[in-house]
Amino acid sequence: MNGWALFGIIAALISSLVINQMFAANLSTGEGISAMIGYSVRLAVPFIYLAMAASSFNILFPGNVSRWWLRNRRYIGLCFAAGMAWQAVFIFTLSTVYRDYYAESVYYFRDELEGSVGYIFLAAMVLTSFALGRKRVDQTQWKIIQKGGIYCLWAYAFSVYWWNLFYYADPRPIDYLYYWSGFLAFSLRIAAWGKQRQQKSRAHNSHTTSALVYKSLGGILIVSGMFIAATGLYWQTAVTGFLTSTGWSAELELWLPFWPFEPFLSLLTIGLGAAVFTKSTIGVGNVSQPV
Repeated sequence: MNGWALFGIIAALISSLVINQMFAANLSTGEGISAMIGYSVRLAVPFIYLAMAASSFNILFPGNVSRWWLRNRRYIGLCFAAGMAWQAVFIFTLSTVYRDYYAESVYYFRDELEGSVGYIFLAAMVLTSFALGRKRVDQTQWKIIQKGGIYCLWAYAFSVYWWNLFYYADPRPIDYLYYWSGFLAFSLRIAAWGKQRQQKSRAHNSHTTSALVYKSLGGILIVSGMFIAATGLYWQTAVTGFLTSTGWSAELELWLPFWPFEPFLSLLTIGLGAAVFTKSTIGVGNVSQPV
């Protein structure tokens, strides 16, 4: 199960599930089309998380499974694109056939902006996943498209489920599952970065150590980030109010995607903790003598 065979099976399964759900939904109303938008996204989201975590999992846990996962990352990402293609069909239908419902009940400028940026990145990622598109960009541009795209698409999905848990009433079990899955996917990237940072320091100097104070402070920050991740319900209102208390910040909230970044505060704290935890010092026995 590799490559196009893997993609074909998963894409066919996604399409079958969507078509089956269409028979159950009331597609003659805006509410029914809106429900299909959410359904298609829920089918697609796991694959962006899997694509996000592939390289990190291979760094942290090298083995046959992680190598298979990394080898098929492109096709896993294309599975996400297949699910999002269905969403695009339903969004187009809702915004054209049921324009009044879309304008009154769905449209919100910042959400529209975030989604549009995500679709632009997704289209560019798909095009540059094939030789015809790949040869039209240089290596730096390709990395910006692929890495920037996967971060943007992950951020959009993750933030949606963060808000579902910590802002809207009555979150569903799938909101918890997708929120914590997205959190884990990015946490693996932080852990892999920390591991590489330590390995690089040791490669440059075999006597490099981490001071106890750095490990302690870094560990406190990492635990604090995990606590922040689990308790958004208790601090979201106060933190959002504080971060948007100035006029310029309140204005940015209307049009800048994700501002003021509340869903990501926990991961920023964990990332800072990983940086401090892996900060290295030179061992006493290896201090260079002046020449």
